[in-house]
Amino acid sequence: MTISVRVIPCLDVDKGRVVKGVNFVDLVDAGDPVELATLYGDQGADEITFLDVTATVDDRRTTLDLVRHTAENVFIPLTVGGGVRSVSDVGTLLEHGADKISVSSAALVRPDLLDEIASHFGQQVCVISVDAKRDPTMPSGFVVTTHGGRKSAERDALEWIQEAASRGAGEILLNSIDADGTKQGFDVEMIRDVRAISQLPLVASGGAGKAQDAVGAWEAGADAVLAASIFHHDKVSVQDVKDELQRAGAVVR
Repeated sequence: MTISVRVIPCLDVDKGRVVKGVNFVDLVDAGDPVELATLYGDQGADEITFLDVTATVDDRRTTLDLVRHTAENVFIPLTVGGGVRSVSDVGTLLEHGADKISVSSAALVRPDLLDEIASHFGQQVCVISVDAKRDPTMPSGFVVTTHGGRKSAERDALEWIQEAASRGAGEILLNSIDADGTKQGFDVEMIRDVRAISQLPLVASGGAGKAQDAVGAWEAGADAVLAASIFHHDKVSVQDVKDELQRAGAVVR
């Protein structure tokens, strides 16, 4: 069976508003999360990813009311991340309408969290979010970072992805810190290297600047492409991305 390539708009949320910056700094307001999620759903998005980008930095939980309002207004899968530290947090987010939960920093601190989420809710709920950037001191050449790329986790990115998969992660959200917000295209080398060591569904994130960039990510092995800036500023629609993928030979919904 041929698997469709998913196109996923990402809502980076801070203090109740969608924000976007370059390499996670200089954040600017990009709109209302519920309005944008509804718009993207109407445009044919396959999923929505909602990331509370300052929850971990501020040491707080994800904004639950916003998650609920978003889930009430879109009828496609919703992945939520940011500030998830426990099985209880996951349960609360699922109760508020999330379909999948993305975990990052908390899993690095306590990897058993991944086993617990998969055990309680199923592997399909557990997304491991990996913010990776180039680091020549690491065996793979890529290091995992936390706090929006501001801190090194001192873990080799590919080694960590393999461990996360063995513990029950059901999907990889791979974000290139080097490419994030630059609009210069996805990090195809990183995508290719991750695809070589894992067969889990792979969502590529970071660097989309035009619809055609999605093709490079797909050709490198991504099962889905995630983008924020190009959608928020009406430069590119979800359908534009799907059209480019289809022209390149990919199957889209």
